[in-house]
Amino acid sequence: MNTLTERFSSHAPKLLAVLRITSAFMFIQTGTMKLFAFPMGMPPDNGTAELFTQIWFAGVLETFGGLLVMIGLFTRPVAFLLSGTMAVAYFQGHAHLSFWTVENGGMAAVLYCFLWLYYSAAGAGEWSIDQMMKK
Repeated sequence: MNTLTERFSSHAPKLLAVLRITSAFMFIQTGTMKLFAFPMGMPPDNGTAELFTQIWFAGVLETFGGLLVMIGLFTRPVAFLLSGTMAVAYFQGHAHLSFWTVENGGMAAVLYCFLWLYYSAAGAGEWSIDQMMKK
């Protein structure tokens, strides 16, 4: 008989898909905030990013790159691009404030950077268009 650990570990591919989908859904919200002021606008005035600025391009990548990762389409290259975007965001916006991410506000940027880097290596996995196209 299988142990509880063995039975639970058999669900790892599906849980990685759930992680990809939920993380991408949350990531998309950072982009829609910048582009469409949805579900809220950017601080301090609840506005949107000016067209063709660096923050606007970040919003485009977050919204549409996040959507591609969420549905699992072109996951490896898109996740690699998003990982780099988050590295740039961290070093431009947070690293100079403090070494500690909890202090400099860069925790989300670092976590997304390494999460997307992982998916760029691992691929989308279960419940993805990438997987359906392989078959």
